[in-house]
Amino acid sequence: MEAKEKSEQFRRFGAGRIIEHWLLIILILVLAVTGLAQRFHEFWLSRWVISAMGGITASRFVHHMAGFAFMLLMVQHILVASLGILSGRWAPSMMISLKDFRDALHNVKYYLGLESSPARCGRYDYKEKFVYWLVLTGGIQMVVTGFMLWYPVAATRFLPGQFIPAAKEMHANEAMLIFVLIAIWHMYDSIFNPDVFPIDTSIFSGYIERERVEKAHPLELEYVQDTEGAENQGMAVNPSVDREDLTSDVVPRPDS
Repeated sequence: MEAKEKSEQFRRFGAGRIIEHWLLIILILVLAVTGLAQRFHEFWLSRWVISAMGGITASRFVHHMAGFAFMLLMVQHILVASLGILSGRWAPSMMISLKDFRDALHNVKYYLGLESSPARCGRYDYKEKFVYWLVLTGGIQMVVTGFMLWYPVAATRFLPGQFIPAAKEMHANEAMLIFVLIAIWHMYDSIFNPDVFPIDTSIFSGYIERERVEKAHPLELEYVQDTEGAENQGMAVNPSVDREDLTSDVVPRPDS
């Protein structure tokens, strides 16, 4: 039974990506709780959160430290991804291409009954790319505006004073956008989507079921099968081989 279960899964994420995702979850939760409590400070729950943390000064300190850690995590992610792509070890599979727009249009037609099957996607589909780039670009904006609000005197040495209230609005509104995006879109796709319900465990375990790959990432499956050769087309998991080397862009491939 164990061999049968393994033959139906293969490696999608390595330990680095799993740890990175856990850190991101923790930091976003801390930033959301401390940030929203400060923005909506008149709400009873916000007052309770601030009081439980030891007051507004302590709440701001935790928010600042979590923001600094978020910046370090983001810088690490950008550097590792850039070095991997520039060195040729990773393919830029998360880059947006014209195919993503065609896939989105194709799926709109599919949902309207105008296409017989959904779009065939590679390692990441257009929805995953949208969430990724919105969080990444929004995160950069949050870091920049956050430091401006943290050190307003230093910021106004180089920028007009009007940038501080503008940074405050941008920081608050971008935070709400990211929070809503994750709470509604990403949580639905990862938990309530009928294809993964009750939860998508791939980012936590590193493994994904073959059935899901065939349905959601058929081009990736075809690439892996072509790369491995006929003898490994069963996608059997070999514990002595890091499957991520074949499925997480370590092997260069055409952008899909």
